[in-house]
Amino acid sequence: MTRERLYTALAGLNGAVAIAAAAYGAHGTLEPHAAELLDKAYHFQLLHAVALLALVRMPGRANTAAAALFLIGICCFCGGLYATALLEWPPWLVPFGGTSFILGWLAIALGAIWRGRTEVRP
Repeated sequence: MTRERLYTALAGLNGAVAIAAAAYGAHGTLEPHAAELLDKAYHFQLLHAVALLALVRMPGRANTAAAALFLIGICCFCGGLYATALLEWPPWLVPFGGTSFILGWLAIALGAIWRGRTEVRP
């Protein structure tokens, strides 16, 4: 499977999970704090699923690194919030996921700067 197909499939899967979580949060019988955590998790997951889909079309190592960091962020940040909201687990993975999201966005920015410095201009 190519990188593009893999990331497209993962973006679609994450989008579907985010929408399912949103539906559950809207129609489930959760306490207010758990519903708030679920709401935050699905928002971040959906946002980064769309960003992952956009990265499929962008070449470069920095963008590949960003996609991997977004996937780690989804697992740790969103997964940690889901586990906290639904299973009452401690949110110890959430900060790692948030850091991964930040590093992913920085990788995109640095990749753009790097690419601009290495281009040959006539």
